[in-house]
Amino acid sequence: MPNIVVYTSTGCNYCAKIKKELKDWGFAYEERNVIENKAYFNDLHEKGIFSTPVTFIDDQSVIGYRPNKMKQILGVTEEMIKAAQVEGGDKAGIEAEKAAQDAIFTDLDPAMYDETYDLVCIGSGPAGASAAVYAARGKLKVLVVDKGPASGALAITHKIANYPGVHEELTGLELVDRIRRQAKEYGATFVRGNVQSLNVDEDIKEVVLPEGRIKTKTIFVAVGARGRTKKLKGEDEFAGRGVSYCTTCDAAFFEGRTVAVVGDNEEAVSEASTIAQFAQKVLFLIPGKKLSGQANLDDLDGQNNIEVLFSHRVKEILGEEDGKLEGLLVEKEGGETEKFDVHGVFLYVAGNKPATDFIGDTLKRDEEGYIEVDFNLQTSVEGVFAGGDARKTPLKQAVIAAADGAVAALGADKHVNKRKRLIPQYS
Repeated sequence: MPNIVVYTSTGCNYCAKIKKELKDWGFAYEERNVIENKAYFNDLHEKGIFSTPVTFIDDQSVIGYRPNKMKQILGVTEEMIKAAQVEGGDKAGIEAEKAAQDAIFTDLDPAMYDETYDLVCIGSGPAGASAAVYAARGKLKVLVVDKGPASGALAITHKIANYPGVHEELTGLELVDRIRRQAKEYGATFVRGNVQSLNVDEDIKEVVLPEGRIKTKTIFVAVGARGRTKKLKGEDEFAGRGVSYCTTCDAAFFEGRTVAVVGDNEEAVSEASTIAQFAQKVLFLIPGKKLSGQANLDDLDGQNNIEVLFSHRVKEILGEEDGKLEGLLVEKEGGETEKFDVHGVFLYVAGNKPATDFIGDTLKRDEEGYIEVDFNLQTSVEGVFAGGDARKTPLKQAVIAAADGAVAALGADKHVNKRKRLIPQYS
């Protein structure tokens, strides 16, 4: 058996996932919590590593949550995993959980093209999944189509700790899968598919996919916003060695040091405030001339170790090859570049362009691509609704997207059943 040591930190969800993976694969490990033991913290510092989790497998290190890489190093096979599960006595429970995951989404069945649905949701994030809950519970025939169920903004979120009614911390994927399962229990169908366009000129509308056309009485466009399509030069090379994305996991590594926070949204402001409690100095680099959404610098009042720099765009992350981060190459307003000496950088540069290009001119959109909707989230076409990241909202939060889904579903119910008003679900 290899010698495995996992460096973790309190509150790090990916640390917990790494430990669970190793247990499921049948490997013993030693855990070293860097928050509880300063010596372990210093161990990583000396190795030039400023992030958790870090897994040492004999003489190899794996920084971050990279289960596929760990499987490769450990030579893990499906047969080994099954054997470990049987030995651990939890085979039935694990297989049941995996089956439940796999059962949420199915492949498109040709028979679906012969059906006429009451509602088709495009996107299965918190907006689309919540719409499916309300609509399916209201006895509508619901189909949810998503090309990447595990790649949406919420699905890749590291930690959710403020969703109403959910006391425990969990990943975004765990949260949205709970909503999806609830919708499926009420009768909604979830499929993987890439929507190419919409036909909305008739009472029975069409959702066009490469394989065929799905007929439906109403549509809810609940696609997300595009993330960053291009990483910064040096970002991958120094991930975990100065580049970080989570203050909960990594802030303590930069105590008494100079760090940069890069971004222009609410998350960036919040994280700058958090890291300032540890770092000696924080350079808050904002790419444009203003913050986005409801982000407000007033939230940083009283923290004198934060320097806010507008129109400062990071061009490259600098450091020695196979070493640690040494600084940032930053382009300032006017095009001049300057090197900033920092020990670490926290990146919160998110893509925020709605992924609505497939709609074209079918529905009215603004210059940024957001779909225009009325008070009830109906678009320029009757019976077609939009919400979540597909419409412009004051800020991006899972609970707001979920509320959009509820409103859109009740709007679909009104349209399908020719009601005079929206009928709420009270029980």
